[in-house]
Formats: sequence, C-alpha cells, structure tokens
Amino acid sequence: MRESPCDDKPRPQCETSFTSSSQLRPRVYVDSSKFRCMECGKRCRNSSELTVHRRSHSREKPFECTACSKRFTQSGSLVRHSRIHSGEKPYKCHMCDKAFNQSSSLNIHIRVHSGQKQYKCHACDKAFSHLHYLQSHTRLHAGEKLYKCHVCDKEFCLSANLTYHMRIHTGEKPYKCHVCDKTFRQSAHLNIHMRVHTGDKPYQCHLCSKTFNQSSNLNSHMRVHTGEKSYKCPLCERTFTQSRYLQQHKRCVHDNIRPYYCPYCGLRFVTKCRLKWHLPVHTGAELYSCRHCSERFKTDYKRRQHLLESHNEGTWFTCHICEKKFVDRYDLKAHLLRHEDVKPYICSECPKRFYRAAELRIHQRVHSDYKQFICGLCSRLFKRKNSVRRHFKKCCTLLVLDLR
Repeated sequence: MRESPCDDKPRPQCETSFTSSSQLRPRVYVDSSKFRCMECGKRCRNSSELTVHRRSHSREKPFECTACSKRFTQSGSLVRHSRIHSGEKPYKCHMCDKAFNQSSSLNIHIRVHSGQKQYKCHACDKAFSHLHYLQSHTRLHAGEKLYKCHVCDKEFCLSANLTYHMRIHTGEKPYKCHVCDKTFRQSAHLNIHMRVHTGDKPYQCHLCSKTFNQSSNLNSHMRVHTGEKSYKCPLCERTFTQSRYLQQHKRCVHDNIRPYYCPYCGLRFVTKCRLKWHLPVHTGAELYSCRHCSERFKTDYKRRQHLLESHNEGTWFTCHICEKKFVDRYDLKAHLLRHEDVKPYICSECPKRFYRAAELRIHQRVHSDYKQFICGLCSRLFKRKNSVRRHFKKCCTLLVLDLR
C-alpha cells in the first residue's frame, strides 16, 4: 500500500534551502525510490524525470529543431537550442551588458567579473569557475578519452569536442555573422568574432588598464608585466611568452617557411591571420566598425585611433618630451628611443643599427638570399616588392597570349 504524504514518519534532513514552496514540495512529498531506472539504478524525483532519463539509454530524441534538424531528449533543450538560430539572448549581465541564451551561461560568465574559481584540480592546483570544466580537465590527467570519431579515429575527452570535430569532416558551419556573413563551427567562435565589429573588449588588465576581446589574450598580456617567457627556442635560445610565437619563430627564422602569400602583391606570411590583416590594403575591405557611429575601418589600429580622436574613448600614450600622442604604447616606446638616440637592434652582418625590430628585419634581406615575395601565377620568388610587380605584369601578358 502506498504511503500517504501526510505520514508523520521522520524524514532525513538535508538542510537545502529554496526560494518558494513550489520548489520544496516535490522534494518533501515524493519518495525517489518509487521512480528507479531498471537499467542503471538511478533514482528520479518523479515519473517525468524518469521518462527523460530513460532516453539516455535508448538514445531516443523525440524533439527536432526545424532549422538544422538537430534532435534533443527534452523539450527544454530544444527551446534553448532554438535561441541560437533566432539570436534571442534573454539573460543579460548587469556588469558588462553581455547577453546569453541560457541562464547557466550567465551564471558562469558572472564569475569572470568576480574572479570566483571554486573548483580546484587536486593534481595540478588549477582552478575553474564551473564543475563541468573541472571534470573535463581531470580527464587530461587520467588520459581518459571516451568519444571517438568514426571517420579518422581521433579520440576526445568531451562529447561536445567530438561534435565540433565532426564538422571538420562535414564542412558544417552553422553559426553565421550577420555583419560580414563569415561562418563558424562553434557559437563561442562567433561571439568572439562579433567583438571585431562591436569593438567590445571585456577583459581588462588591472596593471595598465589595457583591454582585450578574449581572456586568453589577457593571460598572455600579463606575462609582459611579469616578464615570464617560458618557451625557449632550442636553436637560438630566444624565449617567448606563448608556444605559438615559438612555433612561428621556428617556421619563419629557422625553417624559412611562409606558406601564406598575398595574391595581389605576392608578399608571403607565416600565419593565415597576418595575411588577413594585409589583404584590406588591396581589397579596401573595412572589417572594423565604430560602436558609436557608422564609420568603418580597414584595420583595428585605425578604429582605435578614431575612437580616441572622435569619441574620446580609450587612452592616448603621450611622449613626455615632445607631447606627441600615440594610439599604441609600443609606438610610444619606439618613439622615445629616437629622442634618446638609442638603436637597440643591431645587424649581425654589418655595423648598422636600428630603432625598431621591423626596420632590422627589412634591412637583413640585403644580406640574405631569402625571397619574401612570390608570383601568384608561376610561383617565382623575389626579394623586393617592385620586382615581383614588374614580373607579374609580364606574366599576365604572357598568359593572355597563351590563351589566345
């Protein structure tokens, strides 16, 4: 016979507090042992929770997204997912006005401002703002990879990482920027990309007040203040703050590999990102927009300069000798060297000295056989930009004659 909810039997106390009686009532009156999964023995609070849980064993997903055909075990999950397509973000941060499509995402974001990282790894003392991040991290120490790609057999610690990886094989990029139509595999990548257009930089250095659009860029920047350079080149013993800078250094300086080249002028680059920064010089594309007016710019530097001059947003870096103003503190640092007549960059082949590293790199081409420019038609290499331009015109003429 079923027990009455009004029985005076003593119940175990868990000291959990609730904001309303409706939240408390299910926990008080429902005996979770009555709704037990026959597959794994898990106990649920009610029949509906047990029904949802059973779908994890049967892999049943009755709720389908009409936009991308993705399926879900719960209607609530479908509702949250549909906000990705509609762009609805009802949960807003009261500190930086950033919005989210899930309340859980907002709660995690709030910890960025508070600095709260209550979940600590016992193996390496690294701390996390969310239990889920800690659980994922511990798998790295255990070497546990439960999710395997059926195409290339690559294994992952998280199912989400496998989902993102599968889009490499399928070519799926479901997240699209409404400003420049660029597409992304992950919503997080789209959110970071949108800051290029909005100029939003929520991560600020507490030492120099410089702001960044990604937390990883702030962490890298902090090493400028601490002087930490833990990545050392085994060939020339030069040190770097990030491993990617070390890899770029090896490819550029020691391996002389620059796989990305400009189709307009033939200039070669170490990374695809640097090529993207260079292309607007030829295409005239204005990827950076002002958050206050309709002005658009080819480079982020020009956008920052506009914000300072037109909207008084940001901080000028002013020379204390001649009061000349600069947008970037690195430009001020190089400018001060000219007042002091200090040329710290010395050519290893001749006695010439330079104020900036970029000036030294340009000069060093005189001594080396390195050819930085490539013809996009015949792949012939050149040392100077003017040479490749003259050659490119001849190459185009010969190509037209051959086509005739």
